[in-house]
Amino acid sequence: MECMKAAADGGSSDSGADTFGAGAGFPLAGDDPCDAGVDLQASRAEGRAGHGDLMGRRQFVAGAALAGFAVAGSLVATGCSAGKDAQQASSDQQPIDGEGGPAAEGGAGGAGAPAVPGDASGHKPLPAPEADPESPFGVDANVNVGTIDQWLGREDVAYRDMRLFFDPADYASIGGDPNLTATVEGFKVVPFPYLATLPPLPVANAYDGQTAWTVEWADDGSIVSATPNFRESGPLLDELFPKDKAIFLMCGAGGYAGQAKTLLVHLGWNADKLYNIGGFWNYTGDRAVQLITTDASGQPLHCMWRADTAPLDFAWMHAR
Repeated sequence: MECMKAAADGGSSDSGADTFGAGAGFPLAGDDPCDAGVDLQASRAEGRAGHGDLMGRRQFVAGAALAGFAVAGSLVATGCSAGKDAQQASSDQQPIDGEGGPAAEGGAGGAGAPAVPGDASGHKPLPAPEADPESPFGVDANVNVGTIDQWLGREDVAYRDMRLFFDPADYASIGGDPNLTATVEGFKVVPFPYLATLPPLPVANAYDGQTAWTVEWADDGSIVSATPNFRESGPLLDELFPKDKAIFLMCGAGGYAGQAKTLLVHLGWNADKLYNIGGFWNYTGDRAVQLITTDASGQPLHCMWRADTAPLDFAWMHAR
C-alpha cells in the first residue's frame, strides 16, 4: 500500500481538537509527532509492534506512583497512552448521580463469576473477567495483551482500542508512546478522551477538549455523575459498545481502558462482559497493524487509514 508521506512540520500540540476519523484533525503530541514514531520504529523488527522494549508495566506504574496517582483495588484512577437499559443511555437520559463505581463493579471478576459462552463459530468459552491483583489498572488476569492473539476473530466479541491517534498527553515523559504507532488486528479505534471527561492523569497536557459525556470522577476512580452533552451521546455508546457481546478494551497501559469500563458499568453495561485487556505498549504478539512507519529514506509516514476507526466529529452532533 502506498502511504501518504507526512510532513515533518505538520504537527500541532492543540489539546482541544475535537474531531476523529476520516478527514478529521487530530491533536498531535508536540511540534513533530513523527519524530516519536521514528524513534519507536528504530526499536522494532520489520513492522512488529513489540513495545516491551519501550517500557514495561512496572516502569509505567512506577512513574504513575511517583506522580501520586496510584489506584486502589481493580479500579482505575489515572489514564494510559490507560442496570440502565439502552433507552436510559439514549438521547433522553438525564445526569446520573451517585451510581456505578466500585459498588457497581462488585462481581466484575472473581472465581465465582460464570464464563461468557463461546460464539456460534465454535470458539472456546471466554473466561469470566478477573482483574489481576497486581495490576493498578485492573487489567484482566486471563484475557490481556499477553494472550490476546488467541482471542481474536470472534463474532461474540467487540474489540476496541481506546487511544487517540496522537495524544497531547506527555506519556513519553514516563516511558510511554503518545502516538498510536500500531494497533492489533480487529480492534476499532474509539478514543476514550473523546467519549468522557478524563480524571487527573500522571502526565501533563492531557486532552481537555469536547467530549460526548461530562463525567465527574471521585478520588477513588469511581464516577459520581455522567451527563450526556449531545443527543447522540447515548446512541454512540450503545452502538460502539454492543451490550450483547463481550467487549475487549485496550489502550496504551490500561488506564483509558479501565476508565472506559468504569463509565460503561456506571451507565448500565454488564461488568461480566467487559474486559480491560491492558496496554498495547506491552504487546509482543504477531497481529500488529503498523500505523506509523518510515519510507525508504527513513522519513516518517502516518498511515492511519489502515486502522478501523469510529469517526467522531462534535461539529455535526446536536448539543443538549
